[in-house]
Amino acid sequence: MTTNTHLRYLSQSDLRQLGADHSNAFIEAIEQGLKLHAEGEFVQPLKPYLRWQGADHIADRIIAMPCYLGGDNPMAGIKWIGSRQHNPGKFDLPRASALIILNDADTNYPVAVLEGSLISAMRTAAITGVATGYLARENFTDVTLLGCGPIGQMQAKTLLEQYPQIKTVHLYDLNPAAADKLISMFAGDYQEIEFVIHQEAKSAVAQADVLVTCTVSDKPYIPFDWIKKGCFISNISIMDIEKDVFLKADKVIVDDWDQSNREKKVINQLVEEGLFSREQLHAELGEIILKQIPGRENEDEIILLNPMGMAIDDIVCARWFYQAAESKNIGTRLPLF
Repeated sequence: MTTNTHLRYLSQSDLRQLGADHSNAFIEAIEQGLKLHAEGEFVQPLKPYLRWQGADHIADRIIAMPCYLGGDNPMAGIKWIGSRQHNPGKFDLPRASALIILNDADTNYPVAVLEGSLISAMRTAAITGVATGYLARENFTDVTLLGCGPIGQMQAKTLLEQYPQIKTVHLYDLNPAAADKLISMFAGDYQEIEFVIHQEAKSAVAQADVLVTCTVSDKPYIPFDWIKKGCFISNISIMDIEKDVFLKADKVIVDDWDQSNREKKVINQLVEEGLFSREQLHAELGEIILKQIPGRENEDEIILLNPMGMAIDDIVCARWFYQAAESKNIGTRLPLF
């Protein structure tokens, strides 16, 4: 790109017009991003968490997530994602909001601003979607979602779209109405699938071939003895899994070690206690996708993926939709000068 006199704004409706209502684009982009991560084709500073007085919950913060993404079409960008636990009840708003800015790698000028909450939710689900193909049992049928809010809904959407062998979706939420809402969203399109609401997290976990945590819990509550043999755990919400699972699982995998070993999350606590280390980690996910390190090797392995979420994920997806918008002239062009 030689001139940067305009930038393109893509609203959530623009993104949906470009295909963001389906998981396919996100799966394709995330797999490419994880490969670039494993190949070292990125620059990704540790993301700062901005909090101030009155931030009483772990989810009350704004995070800045910058990244340079290499490869055939280099681009830089940042996601600015804010969250308040009280937003749904106090303001009738979703808990999180986000913007993504993309910059041309030659000039460093901005070329696009994208509404980021849809990308953020769908790319998070795509991480589970991609990892399930490498880390879950090939013949898995039962999925458990702990937490049935917007993140859980996107996780369900992606898994149901990508894995037609799913027979049963087990649900648990502290708010039973959230589980009912999730079922109402998907039961019509997936009439062959049984949706089961559990009254306790333990019984839902016990059924899982694929277990996905989608909560805002700030305290672990899932011990190793709840988990059945062969389970793949996508620990999206990070804080649900007890320390003993990290120590007893057959394989522990992260998206990025440096991002995972911080902010007093469970891995970070274990490292500081001298109970876990980079050497005990099985792999980063991109290494498995590139076949540098094996993923699942037998049906009985319990495999834990602990993805902190990377700026790479957001920027590679935003780049995909920006390129699609450029080719189809979708969105609003805004002058810089």
